[in-house]
Amino acid sequence: MASIETLRQQLQGVTLREMSALDVLPEGNMAERVISLLIDGIPAGTSRTLSAQFSTLVDSIREVDSEDARVVLFGGGTGLSNIIGGDSRRNDWPQSPFKGLKEEFPRCNSIVCVTDDGGSTGELLKTLPLIALGDLRHVLLSSLQKNKLAGKYGLSNGSANRLAAALHAVFNYRFISCPENYHQLLDDTGADFADIPGKLLSFIRELSKALFTDKRLSPTLQSPQCLGNLLLASVIYKQLSPDLSVTELAANYQVVRSATSRGLSEICRVLGLAPQAVLPCVTTSARLKVLYSNGVLVSGEDKSSQCQRGYPVDKVFVEFSHDPFIQPEVLTLIREADIIIFAPGSLYTSIIPIMQIPGIARAVRSNKRAMKLLVANIWVQKGETDAARDSPERKFHVSDLINAYKRNIFGGLKGIFSHVLAMDLADIPGSVIQRYGLEDKEPIYLDRKKVNDHGLRVIAAPVFSPPQLKNRLVVQHDPHALAIAVKALYSLYQADSAGGEAEVSPCQDNSIYLPLVEKENSLPCLRYESICNWCKSISTEKLSLSSGAYEKLTGNKRKWLLDRVEEIIWHHPDILIDHLHLIKGITLVNLSCWKRCQQWDNVFSFYDPLDRRIKIRQDVAEEFNRFEMAFLVGLGQSLLGNYAKKKGMRDIYLDGEVTGRSYVLTVQDKGELESFFPLPELYIYLKLARMYPLSGKEGMFTRIVSGEEGFTPPGLFFGLFYAWYLDNRFAANIEYKMSIMKKETGDMISEQIRIANRRSKLISFFRDHVFKHKIKVSGDR
Repeated sequence: MASIETLRQQLQGVTLREMSALDVLPEGNMAERVISLLIDGIPAGTSRTLSAQFSTLVDSIREVDSEDARVVLFGGGTGLSNIIGGDSRRNDWPQSPFKGLKEEFPRCNSIVCVTDDGGSTGELLKTLPLIALGDLRHVLLSSLQKNKLAGKYGLSNGSANRLAAALHAVFNYRFISCPENYHQLLDDTGADFADIPGKLLSFIRELSKALFTDKRLSPTLQSPQCLGNLLLASVIYKQLSPDLSVTELAANYQVVRSATSRGLSEICRVLGLAPQAVLPCVTTSARLKVLYSNGVLVSGEDKSSQCQRGYPVDKVFVEFSHDPFIQPEVLTLIREADIIIFAPGSLYTSIIPIMQIPGIARAVRSNKRAMKLLVANIWVQKGETDAARDSPERKFHVSDLINAYKRNIFGGLKGIFSHVLAMDLADIPGSVIQRYGLEDKEPIYLDRKKVNDHGLRVIAAPVFSPPQLKNRLVVQHDPHALAIAVKALYSLYQADSAGGEAEVSPCQDNSIYLPLVEKENSLPCLRYESICNWCKSISTEKLSLSSGAYEKLTGNKRKWLLDRVEEIIWHHPDILIDHLHLIKGITLVNLSCWKRCQQWDNVFSFYDPLDRRIKIRQDVAEEFNRFEMAFLVGLGQSLLGNYAKKKGMRDIYLDGEVTGRSYVLTVQDKGELESFFPLPELYIYLKLARMYPLSGKEGMFTRIVSGEEGFTPPGLFFGLFYAWYLDNRFAANIEYKMSIMKKETGDMISEQIRIANRRSKLISFFRDHVFKHKIKVSGDR
């Protein structure tokens, strides 16, 4: 093995001359040119003398001993797993299961974000009081190492490859309907169990059997699931007393977090990994919250990735069910690391949530010896990086990634990372980028100067996969190329030729909003239980012309309706259980019986405070998206309850002629009021809805409506705004009105500024008073 001193001498040989030997290579800094030599090889036509020098330099870097280098990686599922060992969810992963960073750096430790709440992970969270397991499963499989797997079970190279393929089949198997037993479940994976050593196979069978025999785990089989996630849940529950119910476990969160640590360590050991090879960033249940530039706050990683608000993300933060707990091993690994890597992936849902956990950023900064590297994303992600916060009208750049980290990590980037590894799009054919454009995908452009202005060192390198580009016209990070690039950078760093700790410019706005812990439904499984109990308690009926009376929905018809309602409420984590308390039932009304005045109402649903039911036109209920909007509008209206004691339109006369109308509303007496809001908050909302209090008449509000002016009564407007706040796909008229928030204040006339201010206050009212988002500015993390 070559020593760092030998490499240092080689570097001096190609650089300390009037004209450096590296000058014959394509433009770039030393690190970029060295990486290019390693990945692309020596350029054709290079003289024999220079070729010999370059070959010696390349050999010196390849021979640098990295076996004992301690590497810590931060990230989410796909990006992190891809660079450590290839995307283990891909069907072709078993063809090269042992490539990637782990090949060059066997002492890799992954610290995984656990705020995911979609897909199979989301289904698990409905019934189990655990952290998100999906990304942990993903990274675990990618972390398999041939030598360690073969050594643990006495396998040949070929047998190790076949074992990786069998584990890939088991861990990635997904089912929709509940299997009859664990034998069928495992058989359906299609794995060749002859390739799995007996001891490991017994372990997998034991965990699979528990899914059917442990009454706490068996409900998970009733929904679509990924078997790998269930196996992780099973190994965690293996550490728990069978006498503890789900309710008791939810209350004894310390017991669950301890079992989580032990269970993940056990499965790491069984897979031939070090006990701390893959760790959750926190063992406390966590939920992501995203604050957009227009003031709307959205809860839930899955929800935020889908809602596409149309506004740039301002800040993100993490809400914990209890005081966040980090395994001591996590902080020790960070402080002792030789290399710290921030993996590519979703900007706001991979790295930033980890850095906001108290203690982690501080541990990274305390390690002043490690090389700290950010691997920049290649492509824009819809809903996250499709609009730059500071310049929403332009494309997203790498400097925008940097700015996002500075805004969302307390203290900015100082001491967090000093090097940025990006991909130069010059290496990608324009036809390929154009093809991505047709699919509405755009690259993240490298603006080197702005990144350098932050005090960061940029390395642009061809770290994509040529075979993927050639065969599938796909551009993505290549695990092998990335590993070579990191090895080269680390070798240069050791030889003092890649630059040490950078002097990062200070952050001007780095206050981090952190929520107070919400006690109402601190765990997703408790919230889901409350949703189900509420659905069981309400009445469901239909009204048709043939019967002329309300007819109860029973059996499958009732189940069909409530399953939809249950899913809608679960999908919108910002809906509080308290929002449901004024609703006693849901009524589907046949079109022939729909008597609701539609002069202003074209939503086909409303809340009736007389019988406390949401009434929805039956034809709307037949299409899920229309039903979802109708239900949310009715749900929103229900929060006002019976707030209106009297309401109606009055003609306004001038010289005996009708010149307009006045909508007059009398608010319910305090003693009779049944509403989510106390009277002072109702009054605030009515004023924001442009209802004006009548002087000298307590509780009376009015609004002048001209003959041509459209008018949305405050109850309907509340329902529409409620639905829009949760998802701007709903209530297009509200979305149109709120688009004024996208204009720069300097471009507005005074009337537009007044309107924008009022709408901003309306958003704040819904965020603070309707959805009860209580946020505060944190101190040092």
